[in-house]
Amino acid sequence: MNARTEPAETEPDSIARPPLVREFLLVAGLFLVYKFGRQLATGHTGEAFHNAHRVWDLERTLRLPDEGAVQSALLHGDALVHLANTYYATVHFPATLAFLAWLYLRRPAHYLWARRVLAAVTSAALVLPFTFPLAPPRMLAATGLVDTARVYGPSVYGPPSSDHLSNQFAAMPSLHFGWALMVAIGLIAATRSRARWLWLLHPLLTLLVIVGTANHYWLDAIAAAAMLGLALAVLHRPHRPRRCTGTVGRGTRRFVPKEQVLVGAGR
Repeated sequence: MNARTEPAETEPDSIARPPLVREFLLVAGLFLVYKFGRQLATGHTGEAFHNAHRVWDLERTLRLPDEGAVQSALLHGDALVHLANTYYATVHFPATLAFLAWLYLRRPAHYLWARRVLAAVTSAALVLPFTFPLAPPRMLAATGLVDTARVYGPSVYGPPSSDHLSNQFAAMPSLHFGWALMVAIGLIAATRSRARWLWLLHPLLTLLVIVGTANHYWLDAIAAAAMLGLALAVLHRPHRPRRCTGTVGRGTRRFVPKEQVLVGAGR
């Protein structure tokens, strides 16, 4: 290297990726915990409906927008509401898996903190139904909302009394929204394109879908965003390469390894 050449800055994503098998098992475990963990908090039907009335009344006190306005927009056409139900049923898991896979392959430094944040939010979200079971708005007659998945399809839930694969009284927080928001934040942080802010359309669309299909209240999404914000504040530790400044030629900067071997130091 001659004196006029500036070495390229070490990219944060050049760090070694964590072992693939270990990460596969960790991520698979995260999704299995999400899928089956909520079954541990099944039951408490009466309390779940009592809490649903409290949440609905609180939203009216806070003057939050009426969920019915979003649903009315979806119900203008069968195709639109069917598309919303399909989005709710099929995008949630694949989008998050694709996000983690892309970070692992292309942005391993960002992958580590993103995986930790997702794991923390998911774990915390599984605890809340034990203390605050909540029936979704589609089950609450006072809302006047339609269970769009049951009426128009496709639906991911069966009758609550016979659905042994999910806890339908765990509406708060909305991990649909929490994961979607994390995907957007992670991609914005890991990329440099001017168009990267368009990733915020994913959580925005997810929010409209979960509310319009009567699967979640506004407060479910607000709770998920608050939990995500707390997890980010505690766990977001992106890798930053260490560097020192020296002179190569005329005042150019160069990066050096953490440990230097001094030739002849032992003489």
